[in-house]
Amino acid sequence: MKINLIIFISSVKEQKEKNIQEVMLKTFESTIRPNVGDLLSDPGFDSEFHNGYEVVKVDINYELNECFVSLAPLALEIEKIEIETYIQKLKTYGWHIVSKKEVQSGI
Repeated sequence: MKINLIIFISSVKEQKEKNIQEVMLKTFESTIRPNVGDLLSDPGFDSEFHNGYEVVKVDINYELNECFVSLAPLALEIEKIEIETYIQKLKTYGWHIVSKKEVQSGI
């Protein structure tokens, strides 16, 4: 089954000098389907912020043999690492930024 992991990442610095928000997606094939409440690990996740992301929603399309897995959002308020660096790390491990067009069309 094609698994599509989706995460929302935002950054709001204390003085609100930055307000960066991105929806990111990673797709892969797996015979294991995540369930709500599962904690997922990924080499792109930074251990200073969490030990894994929690699955908050699973939308399965059996006709297309794929599912969309929404992970708990990550809001960086106290930034030990810049959000741009975090996003680049995710990209290095196969994540990509979802365009506004993709979001509007339901990815």
